[in-house]
Amino acid sequence: MNRSRYFNYIEERINFLSYRIERRGKINLLDLNIYSETFFADMINMLLGYKLENANIIKQNVEGIDLIDHVNKVVAQVSATNTKQKIENSLKKEIIKKYKGYRFIFIPIVGEADALREKAFRNPYGIKFNPEEDIYDIKSILNIVINMKIGKQQNFYTFIRDELGNDVDLVKVDTNLAAIINILSKENLVNVTDSPEINHFEINRKIEFNNLNNAKGTIDLYKIYYSKLDEKYTEFDKLGVNKSLSVFSVLSNQYIKLQNENKEDSDIFYSIINNVIEIIQKSKNYVEIPYEELEMCVCIIVVDAFIRCKIFKNPEGYNHVVAR
Repeated sequence: MNRSRYFNYIEERINFLSYRIERRGKINLLDLNIYSETFFADMINMLLGYKLENANIIKQNVEGIDLIDHVNKVVAQVSATNTKQKIENSLKKEIIKKYKGYRFIFIPIVGEADALREKAFRNPYGIKFNPEEDIYDIKSILNIVINMKIGKQQNFYTFIRDELGNDVDLVKVDTNLAAIINILSKENLVNVTDSPEINHFEINRKIEFNNLNNAKGTIDLYKIYYSKLDEKYTEFDKLGVNKSLSVFSVLSNQYIKLQNENKEDSDIFYSIINNVIEIIQKSKNYVEIPYEELEMCVCIIVVDAFIRCKIFKNPEGYNHVVAR
């Protein structure tokens, strides 16, 4: 169905943007945050019928406000910081006094905001703000998209495609995954795998058990490739050259090493990704591919290992596959 194809593409692209902003923010690269303000203005305009403009284009460095719609009387803050304090810091800015009668909306571009909607906020200047209705995280944005009529969803798909890039080339992903698996694998071991359906509830339980809520977006984004990677491992197994165990060994060693450095769990998760990328780039067998493609393939491998119990602790009774 076209509806499913459109939504899957939109979900993948928006989540990938969120993931990139989160990753780059961890190393203080904030350029995507700035570029994304205009993108989110256009996106919210399409979804909600607003006429938001980037306030920092109209007037440089407007504190507490990123987007303004003078027609519908809406001001918005776009932020990679998804906290009560961030919202209250915006609401208490003196500039808010200028927008009496306007509505304030908050757009967190990293993480989910369910807990935020249940909180009460200090609002010293009394601007219109209802947390239950005026916080638009990625999850709520996608909920709007999935319920669009097909024509509107198609237009939104075209907008996302034009803004955030072309469809993922699955043939290229196949090739890159195979190459990366070859680089990581040095042992000839025997292991039999199949391709069962993953158990999403159990994966979420493992995420919570390991305090990996900050990495949930990344895991959700790349767990859809579980079967794709399983196919690659199986192809190698049929040739009598097992790769999965040696790949898992590399990842497990990285996990143990990082654990000994007393890092937080989410930092360990992202450090594994970064370290594996470095291992591949330093390999004499590495044939250079665009960094974004390399990063995507490594994320697929790391998330797959997380699902398969190869890295991070498992909650009691954990079973990542659906019983048949």
